[in-house]
Amino acid sequence: MAYIEICNTIQLAGVPKDAIRLSLFSFSLSGETKRWLHSFKGNSLKTWDEVVEKFLKKYFPESKTAEGKATISSFHQFPDESLSEALERFRGLLRKIPTHRFSEPIQLNIFIDGLRPQSKQQLDASARGKIKLKTPEEAMNLI
Repeated sequence: MAYIEICNTIQLAGVPKDAIRLSLFSFSLSGETKRWLHSFKGNSLKTWDEVVEKFLKKYFPESKTAEGKATISSFHQFPDESLSEALERFRGLLRKIPTHRFSEPIQLNIFIDGLRPQSKQQLDASARGKIKLKTPEEAMNLI
């Protein structure tokens, strides 16, 4: 997401956001991924959506996605891990597999279900009752 955030800081009159993303993408790559992008002939990748689709298909095949989803689904807080450390680790798992397709409510349920009882109590206390959040970010705001 950092790439998109950086691209969104650039605005050129009459130039669509996707055109900026498309033209700057190769500068965000190196090594094998940059060679992969340059392997496409001429302007065969005409839209940002095409680049995203091909990139995800190449670097996040179904097998990798399935493995990552299993890892995310089985998230558990480590015994010596603080609540904020657990959240950061969980966020890292989500970033590692951008093709996971878990909705935010599902992400939140996975995260909360994986917490130790003491951490759940801490969140409930911060929320002044049973925690009712919509996103993991809301949990971070309570910490």
